[in-house]
Amino acid sequence: MNSKFTQIVRILLGLILIAFGANKIYSFIPLPQPPEEAADFMASMANTGYILTLVAIFEIIIGLLLILKLWVPFVLLLLVPLSVNILLFHLFLDIPAIGTALLVVVLNGIMLYKYKQKYRPLLTS
Repeated sequence: MNSKFTQIVRILLGLILIAFGANKIYSFIPLPQPPEEAADFMASMANTGYILTLVAIFEIIIGLLLILKLWVPFVLLLLVPLSVNILLFHLFLDIPAIGTALLVVVLNGIMLYKYKQKYRPLLTS
């Protein structure tokens, strides 16, 4: 769990989450124009007034906790539904931009595997 590889994966995942979470709030990373269905979906979430902001804050907090190496096994579990939804969004609505989504899912999967012994009590009855 403390290998250089694990450290790099943890920090890279944290940086990605912080960057894309902050971009949802401040729009400093130029992103390509998504297909119409994806743009409509994002616009409807933005129109709620809170969902995109909440997701962005959640991503930033998870990213910071990963970089600071605080509660990592717990934070990785919190990231699972978020990363699966990111992947499904791109799979169904914006396939050309699926690269980062795949990277987040793979990095999360690697980290979950590295911490698998921490999850054993959750899986035994």
